Amino acid sequence: MDKFKVGDHVRWNSEAGMVSGRIIRVHHADFDYKGYRHRASPAEPQYEIRSDRSEHVAAHKDAALTKID
Repeated sequence: MDKFKVGDHVRWNSEAGMVSGRIIRVHHADFDYKGYRHRASPAEPQYEIRSDRSEHVAAHKDAALTKID
């Protein structure tokens, strides 16, 4: 079972400090994003998150994320 779901409000540490956003997609298979291959599986999904502040979309594994709501 996934640790997070679409719509969850999460935060993560980026080069600019702590960032928060909402999960917009969950990946259970490898996918290409912004020119890079991201590894994902049912056991280790990756999450696409849209930043609250900048609308930037990032992809992270669950270990990098903390639920805040």
